[in-house]
Amino acid sequence: MSHKPLTGRRVIELGTMIAAPFATHILSQLGAEIVKVEPLTGDTTRALVRGGPSGTFIAYNHGKKSLAIDLTSAEGREVFHKLAATADVVIHNLSPAATQKLGITADDLAKDNPNLIYCHIRGYSEGPQHDDLATNPVAEAATGVMDDNRIDGRPSRLGPSYHDQFAGAYAVIRVLSTLLNPAPTAEERYIEIGLYETGLHIASRDLAGVQLKTQLLGRPEKEAGGEFAMPGYGAYQTEDGRWIYLLVLTDAHWRKLSQGLSMPEADDKDLVGLRERKKQRERVEAAVRRAIGGLTFEVAVEKLKKAGVGYTEVLPLERVLEAPQARHPGKLRSLEFGGLAFDVPEFPGDGTVDAGEAPPHLGQHTVEILSQLGFDERACAHLVETHAVSVPEERDHVWAPKR
Repeated sequence: MSHKPLTGRRVIELGTMIAAPFATHILSQLGAEIVKVEPLTGDTTRALVRGGPSGTFIAYNHGKKSLAIDLTSAEGREVFHKLAATADVVIHNLSPAATQKLGITADDLAKDNPNLIYCHIRGYSEGPQHDDLATNPVAEAATGVMDDNRIDGRPSRLGPSYHDQFAGAYAVIRVLSTLLNPAPTAEERYIEIGLYETGLHIASRDLAGVQLKTQLLGRPEKEAGGEFAMPGYGAYQTEDGRWIYLLVLTDAHWRKLSQGLSMPEADDKDLVGLRERKKQRERVEAAVRRAIGGLTFEVAVEKLKKAGVGYTEVLPLERVLEAPQARHPGKLRSLEFGGLAFDVPEFPGDGTVDAGEAPPHLGQHTVEILSQLGFDERACAHLVETHAVSVPEERDHVWAPKR
């Protein structure tokens, strides 16, 4: 087993859905012990698919310990504060109001552990909207992404919750920088990551670009992305219904593509340069569609490879993990959960996969952690009986059977 840099560090997660669980997922992969503190009903993602866990829960919660606590009860809060005294980091994405109500603000927990690093992933960081709520699509809408992603003219959210995941990754970066600080101040130990500010940073290229065009042209205009700026760059369907994404960015790329596919346009002097091809966008696009659409996938791939054209197949999700690159050792973690088997992509950069545990059942580690905190058997039983904490229920299944 390889040594992980955060081995011996305890991180408490008060997370739901994606942002905080994604952050602690990364910290877990770096060796930290993650204590996932959940309400007695569990993380929301435990009950999104037929009454059982969703893909989000399986992908981002394996290897964690589950402690189920009722933080609205005095005894539950006592357990949590004792736990906080043993931790290096707390990360949560609860609402500001819930944080205050439950008594788990940075100031509250500093009384238990003055050296605690406290990270709150919230809708907005400091500013006029500090206490407003925001979710992933709100961040997309407020920072320009949604306006740029329209379906039938209607601004629409992206499919995956990328802003949640980016916010989690930014939280990890801030936490690691604080852990590297030999003497962080109380202000430096308090970290706020806003989904809105995350969205601003992600959109910085486009925000700078529209300012540039406004000053150069006297009007706001977006910098076109690669697909819209480069004719022949994008997804094209083959004769047998599969899709190929072509990377045609330069004049050299165009020459390789047009000659490799024996396109009549290869000899057209008016299409040699990118500027000319942009002026004749519809003609170029139609020509590439015809060339790819007249070939089966296998023949098209053979010709593209021989010509040295960059390409990849556009894969549906159910085929992604069939690729030899995905199956190469070190890329996937095999897990069993609820009687089903899963291959979960591994955190990139290491190249090895240490043996790891499946996602925890709700409250699976409650008694273990209570014992570590000094609660004897009678005290543990009392906490369970009074519903201040909970232990796993015996269940015949995790997901409801198909009807």
